[in-house]
Amino acid sequence: MDINFPLILLFLVMISGVIWFSDRFILSKKRGEDEPVPGWIEYSGSFFPVLLLVFVLRSFLFEPFQIPSGSMIPTLKVGDFILVNKFTYGLRLPVIGTKIVPINEPKRGDVMVFFPPNDDRYFIKRVIGLPGDEIRLRNNMLYINGLLAEQTPLPDAAEDSRLELITENLNGVVHTVQKNKVAGPLGKNYALVVPENHYFMMGDNRDNSSDSRVWGPVPEENIVGKAVLIWMHWESFGELPSFDRAGTIN
Repeated sequence: MDINFPLILLFLVMISGVIWFSDRFILSKKRGEDEPVPGWIEYSGSFFPVLLLVFVLRSFLFEPFQIPSGSMIPTLKVGDFILVNKFTYGLRLPVIGTKIVPINEPKRGDVMVFFPPNDDRYFIKRVIGLPGDEIRLRNNMLYINGLLAEQTPLPDAAEDSRLELITENLNGVVHTVQKNKVAGPLGKNYALVVPENHYFMMGDNRDNSSDSRVWGPVPEENIVGKAVLIWMHWESFGELPSFDRAGTIN
């Protein structure tokens, strides 16, 4: 199971905050003027404002993530470091994720971070279906509400002869998709109507992605935020980080 970093950060903020408050308003009045501040109190108090700032930024504005798998190739590659906008789809309470201020709703074509149903790990995929949409796949051709999503091949772009790269148009959001020339099990024959308050998610690496075709549509309350920017690429500690892929995510 992944480490729940937001929860750990919350505990650190609370503990350091209690120490800072106690020292500032209670303990300092009991100490003599010449009595030194205990080291553990001094360090804890100095960390509190930094931890609080990081907590607020990560909870309500932007949160960094690293891409761990190839399910979004070619849009996102293993080792990409991205920023996720936490307020695009509304402000949510830290840790529990309850929306408190609605702002926007996810749009078809957005790249979104979320928790899959019955899973506590972060996933990142593209929004394919909105509530009420009928999603169909026939031999790796995508139909939304009976209309074929326009696909344009990119000749000789794939590194593997079994694969092909295409551009796909989702209501004006044009992005690149990698898929098998011969549709795999996930792309041969699939159909579903997206329930209310749910979103249908798919990876851009269409035949190598565990997504809504496997575990179902994502509930609205499981949304984390919109992926907006690649700021660094770093696959392993044995390599130097690269900024060649830095830029907005389409």
